[in-house]
Amino acid sequence: MNHVAVIGGGYAGMAAAVTLAGRGVPVTVFEAAKQLGGRARRVDYRDTALDNGLHILLGAYRETLRMVHLVNPGPHLLHTPLEWCIQREFHLAAARLPAPLHLLIGLLRARGLDAAERLATLRFLRALRASRFALAHDTSVELLLDRYGQSEKLRCLLWRPLCVAALNTPPAIASAQVFLNALRDSLNASRAASDLVFSRVDLSALFPEPAAAYVERQGGAVRRARRVTAIDPGDDGFVVTSEGERATFSHVVCAVSPHQANAFLIGITALSEIADMIARFSYQPIHSVWLQYPGRVALPAPMVGFASGFIHWAFDRERLCGQRGLIGAVISAEGAHEDLAHDALGAQAHRELMQLLGKLPEPLWTRVIAEKRATFSCTVGLRRPPQVTPLTNFYLAGDYTASDYPATLETAVRSGVACARHILQQR
Repeated sequence: MNHVAVIGGGYAGMAAAVTLAGRGVPVTVFEAAKQLGGRARRVDYRDTALDNGLHILLGAYRETLRMVHLVNPGPHLLHTPLEWCIQREFHLAAARLPAPLHLLIGLLRARGLDAAERLATLRFLRALRASRFALAHDTSVELLLDRYGQSEKLRCLLWRPLCVAALNTPPAIASAQVFLNALRDSLNASRAASDLVFSRVDLSALFPEPAAAYVERQGGAVRRARRVTAIDPGDDGFVVTSEGERATFSHVVCAVSPHQANAFLIGITALSEIADMIARFSYQPIHSVWLQYPGRVALPAPMVGFASGFIHWAFDRERLCGQRGLIGAVISAEGAHEDLAHDALGAQAHRELMQLLGKLPEPLWTRVIAEKRATFSCTVGLRRPPQVTPLTNFYLAGDYTASDYPATLETAVRSGVACARHILQQR
């Protein structure tokens, strides 16, 4: 019987493992860290569960939501209609109406835009819909906005925050086609597709940990703190070396980050083209800034954006997770904030929060989690490797693999499910 090794216990790897285990395929997951979740994992600090990356889901993330409901049923997710709040300058709330009226009415009611700006936004969306959100040739997001006459104000309050939130790449170099793909399946789909979906628990507890329990109930194994140091193709499959132990598997799903995956690919002739493709990637950071205040600190919405400064978004963790006085702030992509020490960055985030909320007590503590290679740079015309590789029975899963979407949890989950389904088709 086939026995599949899944290398990496993040969202992609656990999605592959759940799909295989659910169909009776023996599977072993190897995760180098003690904590499951990869770049979307829990970080415990001062008896508080923090997330490495303040990820949100969308209603359009069908595979992720399906997986969560499969392994972790219960009230762990908060669905709210799209609400786009940028400090005191802009507020858009989708109406509780069928698409596309939900967005149309939301734009007409939006605070912070004049009539000309509303009309320019609607013309832009109408033109994208007429083109089926497809470009003849990819370009940058900024050049796309130039083409459709989007003002600096609209860029600042709407399009640039959307681009950075979705692609984690500065709009000047970000792929407009991938950006349009994200808009197509969220803002241009059903009303529910544009919903914001917040986790009420940390990201490891939301999916990877219950996924591991599911795999183990089906007879599979999840080996934490077991770093794989070699994957060697052989006549009988693949020999996987971990912590000095060697085991043979019929199939391998390599579900680690791209720069880690390339360490396994380099030297395998059949995978040289994919290794070269990954070697051309550049990367973007995500900084999560956590501030623990001594009392309740309430944001105007569960998620609030910032039009200036370093912070892009702040999250009210008491409202979302019951963590009193805890604010999570995220800074996406590259920028001047990378030059600051973590203490200085925490202090700057506190000052920016006070610009929104007024005077605040000094935080009891701050914690910065810097993921320097959080995502690949989703640049114009970037080639991404397929899940099915030229090496028989060797698969790649991860948010960097071929997809219409940028590096998101949904892309990761879809890639893992795709790998598993390819394996199942061989049975």
